[in-house]
Amino acid sequence: MLVVDVGTNAEIVLGNSERTVAASSPTGPAFEGAEISCGQRAAPGAIERVRIDPETLEPKVKIIGVDMWSDEEGFEAASSVTGVTGVCGSAIIEVIAEMYLSGIISEDGVVNGSMAGKSDRIIEDGRTFSYVLWRGEQELKISQTDVRAIQLAKAALYAGIKLLMDKQGIDKVDSISFAGAFGTFIDPKYAMVLGLIPDCDLEKVNAVGNAAGYGAKMALLNRDFRREIEDTVTKIEKIETALEADFQDHFVNAMAMPNKVDPFPQLGEVVNLPQKKATSQTSDDSASGGRRRRRRARG
Repeated sequence: MLVVDVGTNAEIVLGNSERTVAASSPTGPAFEGAEISCGQRAAPGAIERVRIDPETLEPKVKIIGVDMWSDEEGFEAASSVTGVTGVCGSAIIEVIAEMYLSGIISEDGVVNGSMAGKSDRIIEDGRTFSYVLWRGEQELKISQTDVRAIQLAKAALYAGIKLLMDKQGIDKVDSISFAGAFGTFIDPKYAMVLGLIPDCDLEKVNAVGNAAGYGAKMALLNRDFRREIEDTVTKIEKIETALEADFQDHFVNAMAMPNKVDPFPQLGEVVNLPQKKATSQTSDDSASGGRRRRRRARG
């Protein structure tokens, strides 16, 4: 059983009836809207859900405070009070995942500028490209820098999870629980498409709410629970991710979506994942028609 509390520092616990290991992974504030060009806290007017049509690349969104989607009649009137002001954490996960599923970004997280001919939502943004998520009084776009910020955050979390799986000697988990207030609003499917969590039966992925608060109440109200908690804590093995040699390799692989090397067969049964790119030659080789660039000998 995997338990994850997503925040600026992600707390991760992986255990079974015999052994429990735990770690903290530095995900940074990206999932909370910081470091994202159009990111904001979860408040009325913030986009909380995103869907992108894979054919037209046109988006539809839901905002906090309005029950209907943006393509439904009455949305404009209902959203006029707050406006559409930014993108909160749950939508940041969804929009990056939807951009991947629709081909706007590659598995390596690069915004595909060649799709600008297919949709005016893909725009030049300096030396890179961005995706315009919302056009209104305030234009909201997802930039290449935004995508990279989310990749770094999710890779740090996934690498921490992989380290715990290594310690347990397993290559898959049976269930996943999201703890904390933010975890309550994360869509498990999109978290998995993004590569935030490992492959798992989506029916076994759920939110448990304020787990720390529940634990505190249990300890305060029941002496037996308190003793059990005190005993359990002494048996949890803390893994320092910064000291683990494999963390960097796991981190690099986790930068891809969902992951460069780990398969996601259970997710693939319910989501049409883009086909992974075959390993290709370096750009230097491709540019020279397959010929390797001759290196100048050093004296």
